[in-house]
Amino acid sequence: MDKPTLPKGTRDFGPAQMSKRLLIINTIRKVFEKYGFQPLETPAIENLTTLTGKYGEEGDQLLFKILNSGDFLKDTTADTLATGDWKQLTHAISEKGLRYDLTVPFARYVVMNRHEITFPFKRYQIQPVWRADRPQKGRYREFYQCDADVIGTDSLICEAEIILMIKEVFNALGITDYSINMNHRAILSGLGQLTGSKENESSLFIAIDKLDKIGEDKVKEELRGKGFSEANLNSLFEVLNFKGDTKNKIEFLSKKFANSPPGQKGVSDFKEVRSLLASYGANEEHLDFNLALARGLSYYTGCIFEVKINNVSIGSVSGGGRYDNLTGGFGLPGVSGVGFSFGVDRLYDAMEELNLFPEDAQVSSRVLVSHLDEECRRFALKTVYALRKEGIASEVYPDNTKLKKQLEYADRKKIPFVIVIGSDEMKSGNLTLKNMKTGEQYLRTLAEIIASF
Repeated sequence: MDKPTLPKGTRDFGPAQMSKRLLIINTIRKVFEKYGFQPLETPAIENLTTLTGKYGEEGDQLLFKILNSGDFLKDTTADTLATGDWKQLTHAISEKGLRYDLTVPFARYVVMNRHEITFPFKRYQIQPVWRADRPQKGRYREFYQCDADVIGTDSLICEAEIILMIKEVFNALGITDYSINMNHRAILSGLGQLTGSKENESSLFIAIDKLDKIGEDKVKEELRGKGFSEANLNSLFEVLNFKGDTKNKIEFLSKKFANSPPGQKGVSDFKEVRSLLASYGANEEHLDFNLALARGLSYYTGCIFEVKINNVSIGSVSGGGRYDNLTGGFGLPGVSGVGFSFGVDRLYDAMEELNLFPEDAQVSSRVLVSHLDEECRRFALKTVYALRKEGIASEVYPDNTKLKKQLEYADRKKIPFVIVIGSDEMKSGNLTLKNMKTGEQYLRTLAEIIASF
């Protein structure tokens, strides 16, 4: 018999991991709902026509495709195989794929349900996605995303609230050292005009997106191979390497983009987001105007975000942006939306590295009711029933066994309190309550124990 294994890039999550993951997910969910977002789920499987062409060339290569069931080659002729009609052959083999992200399925949902939903439509979605990537630390083939999107408005209030939600989630999770990097696709388009590469913007964006991974020299090498001149590269990196605070960057770009309408639009939007944050009474702490931020997904058209926790070995833990026509690919053009996503798996890894999970994150039951014999066990059932009735998470040890074994069970499960029931406790009504952390024991009535929780 073969030893059981997992596919590369996937993981099991035991109770210890799941308790911490749920802490992250529930924290994010509460913030999303606090800001008026409604829950949504979509299928794990989408038609390939829904997924392809939405993520750029590199994204399309990372799609997990699903083989058609049954005899999928029955209608494929010998001529098709002989002439190499790969488009028809590929369609015969696979018409579906696992979702790559939650945004494109959301756009598909909006188009299919546009007559039933209320615009602007605010939804959040917490589900797994799949990417045929090379597994490494912080990068998995199956991972969870927590998305929040607003569609049906181009108001920059949405961008300002994304910043507020990120700050609120991180504050609740105890993450204090992080950067919300923000840029604008129109600023990148302005760079395209500035470097005379308007017709080759996609190559420019893809290369800039790799800057923090491969460095300036490698990016220049890649762009030279795409036909960029040294003068182009000098103009580009004069902007990308500009140092200064947000105010300095805005002044610098305002002059650089004096003759670039897209560049002016990007700067104007960023100034408006800053103004809106001030109207909320929020500061710009953690917000960084990052001129080199590109984000690889091709559907972004406006403000873009990427969030990194500082001093950890994990990459970005959140990101997103404005998309003006994602629904257009499904037959509903001109509907603007904006959204962002938290990566649960990367947040988990970062919080583990920073030792931010509380000690009681793994606690499931607050109380274990133990017993010394069969008669005591029946009394224990009434006790645990009373505790649960008051909303106190508790359990009774199911077997008649030595007290030592029951206490070891509580210790391994990190149950903080044990009620011990013996014949004396049954007669007097005073139950022994043991604090598993300190080892202290008290005699308390059940009513007193319930009141203490």
